[in-house]
Amino acid sequence: MSDTERSGSAVDDDLSLPKATVQKLINEMMPDDVVCAKDTRDLLIDCCVEFIHLIASEANEICEKETKKTIAGEHILASLQALGFEDYVTDVDDVYKEHKKQQKQDRDKKSTRLENTGISEEELLRQQELLFAASRQKFEANQQ
Repeated sequence: MSDTERSGSAVDDDLSLPKATVQKLINEMMPDDVVCAKDTRDLLIDCCVEFIHLIASEANEICEKETKKTIAGEHILASLQALGFEDYVTDVDDVYKEHKKQQKQDRDKKSTRLENTGISEEELLRQQELLFAASRQKFEANQQ
């Protein structure tokens, strides 16, 4: 059986996880005296990709039933529940809440960056125009 037959289609070959990152995770999780073969790592990657595909497919079905066009975190949680992975729901929900909290902090930080400069928007635009003009002059000088 070829790799294409085993994985389903040639398009699925594009769906994978970074081997170096997975190897690093394996090395961190395993005792120092245990070595993981490359075939084992590749099998683990295939299993992870299949698991992600399973969860995403179920979440997509849930999303479609709700006539939504975007899969949200709640759909992932519901798909875990529907597929019998109830033991993971609490941990995944905790990580999801932490992720949303971090995203909000990042958005807040970006929105206050302009306010924290102490420079008016008009002055920033003037400085930008000066930088563009200087860049244009430098470019034109190099063209001659």
